[in-house]
Amino acid sequence: MTLIKDLTVKGAGQTLKRGTLIRSIRLTGDAQEIDCRHPGIKGLVLRAEFVRKA
Repeated sequence: MTLIKDLTVKGAGQTLKRGTLIRSIRLTGDAQEIDCRHPGIKGLVLRAEFVRKA
């Protein structure tokens, strides 16, 4: 999955840039949230509206 918008990550002090590849995706109980992993950020949960299939 890739990001379609620049996102500021609260608590991490980082911004994930548009086009960033997100790996290790897991679905949560909510259909609009995706639990994923990114180097340097633990416990990252993204809204499905900000990612697209690569």
